[in-house]
Amino acid sequence: MKNLSAWERITIARSQNRLKALDLIPYLFDHFVEFHGDRLYGDDRALVGGLGSFEGQAVTVLAQSKGRNLEENLSCNFGMLHPEGYRKAMRLAKQAEKFNRPIITIIDTAGAYPGKEAEERGQAEAIAQCLRLFAQIKVPVIAMVLSEGGSGGALALSVANKIYMLENAVYSILSPEGFASILWKDETRAKEAAELMECTAFDLHAKAFIDRIIEEADQGLEANPLHSIVQIKDAIRQDLSALKKMKLNVMLEQRYQKFRKMGSQL
Repeated sequence: MKNLSAWERITIARSQNRLKALDLIPYLFDHFVEFHGDRLYGDDRALVGGLGSFEGQAVTVLAQSKGRNLEENLSCNFGMLHPEGYRKAMRLAKQAEKFNRPIITIIDTAGAYPGKEAEERGQAEAIAQCLRLFAQIKVPVIAMVLSEGGSGGALALSVANKIYMLENAVYSILSPEGFASILWKDETRAKEAAELMECTAFDLHAKAFIDRIIEEADQGLEANPLHSIVQIKDAIRQDLSALKKMKLNVMLEQRYQKFRKMGSQL
């Protein structure tokens, strides 16, 4: 599906029928055990985190979780994390570092929750702390944009040694509706904005912002999940093997330089 417009890919990424993180985890990881809470305020159901086994290797999994229907989405706040979600992610990331476990993050959110209560509990600070932690954490990190990667809500879990995107995923600093509203004061121009934003996997791979595009079946991810699962597993296997062979200072420098170089040739 390489001839779709950016707006068509956004529509696919937002589809209720598309596989969600909770659907994907059992395909990728054996013996997944979920952990709860940030040890400060509560448990954010928009962030599913825990310990899993990838082909016999213990890994920490951090996944942004959307639902398929209204009831499920209400339970996980439509995949929009509160501060406690990011703090739970940081708690589990520090645990992974303590036990030398690689971290796999799955991105699927329109953005961090913008409500009053989230701001009162320190949303911006939580995201900033998350970015800082993942920039410095002393274990390999692989991030994958499953569907919609929006704003700081997605960036908070995207500081990684390797970044993948599914073929019909999108990744941007804000939604096309928000872009159109800010630039033209007209949210109805979202389709036009989507093309200008260059937010598709192909756009970002061409600019070296991401490392791999995971191909989907012609009928979409949900029609044949195994078509993409095989590629995801191959990518994780290859990249984890390479990252684990690096000396710690080299692995950290690779991550640092990856982000320092982003946009330098545009």
